[in-house]
Amino acid sequence: MVTTTAPDRKTAEKLAEGILDNHLAACIQMADIRSFFLWKGALVKEEEVALYIKTTEARYSDLEVYIEEYHPYDVPELIKLPVTAGSPGYLDWLDSTTGTRS
Repeated sequence: MVTTTAPDRKTAEKLAEGILDNHLAACIQMADIRSFFLWKGALVKEEEVALYIKTTEARYSDLEVYIEEYHPYDVPELIKLPVTAGSPGYLDWLDSTTGTRS
């Protein structure tokens, strides 16, 4: 699973649609969040949209390239979290949807 954030719902949806159209993930969930972070030495408080991207290890590199190219932030959040277990049916669907298994 990969997480990133977007500045607003429109941007998040555009990123999600592009990721899914390119089969870089099988599912993306979104949630409105409030982020507090340090940027260029200042405390920033922003409304953002979190994206929880369900993908495979085999698709991660292409997903990273896509996000770097199409994300509006200078330094987009891009965090890969390992999936250590899951239901076999869901994991099979994830693999077949992203094209990492036929």
